Amino acid sequence: MTEERRSRATEAFFGRRKGKPLRNQQIDTIENLLPLLKIDLESAPPKNLVALFPADVKSVRLEIGFGGGEHLAHRAVENPETGFIGVEPFVNSMAKLLATVREGELMNIRLYDDDATQLLDWLPDASIDHIDLLYPDPWPKKKHWKRRFVSDVNLARFHRVLKPGGKFCFASDIDTYINWTLQHCARHGGFEWTAQSAEDWHTPYANWPGTRYENKAKREGRSSAYLTFIRT
Repeated sequence: MTEERRSRATEAFFGRRKGKPLRNQQIDTIENLLPLLKIDLESAPPKNLVALFPADVKSVRLEIGFGGGEHLAHRAVENPETGFIGVEPFVNSMAKLLATVREGELMNIRLYDDDATQLLDWLPDASIDHIDLLYPDPWPKKKHWKRRFVSDVNLARFHRVLKPGGKFCFASDIDTYINWTLQHCARHGGFEWTAQSAEDWHTPYANWPGTRYENKAKREGRSSAYLTFIRT
């Protein structure tokens, strides 16, 4: 029970909810566009999640903690037949992505602005084709490692909502978190790491647009790892 309560605590996986004051246009997107795109967890999920999207999509991909939304928007434009669900509790980041969605008239994006575990628990079994967890907060101090999103309980959530053969992609520049993720996935037993050589995890994903966090890591002299797991 203690572990379950901790796993559901909003503050367990992310810190502050808001940064500098929003501009008027950003406030407008939060107040008027987000409600149109936000997934309502009070309603029952559709049996097939493609029904969430006004666009004609054939698969569904989830990105947890999309930051400024650069990767999510890039993938949504690149893959119009994929529906994307983006989760980001940080208001300023959400406002930035919403501006991109409005400008690009992206019809294959739905959003959630709170604790990702709530959304994961709402999703039907075997309903997601792909999960991205890219440069999550590493909580580098050992006493904070329990706050890392990759955990036994969250991997169980991933395994439940991913379709058999679905992908879980994890990217980070923090060695301890990379090793942590490999160890946790191996311990779970339901995720097969696809790498055949070091080149596989040192090479960015296909058509990778990069992220602000990756650029920061490069400036500070850190390399990144790109891990891909298959749900077995």
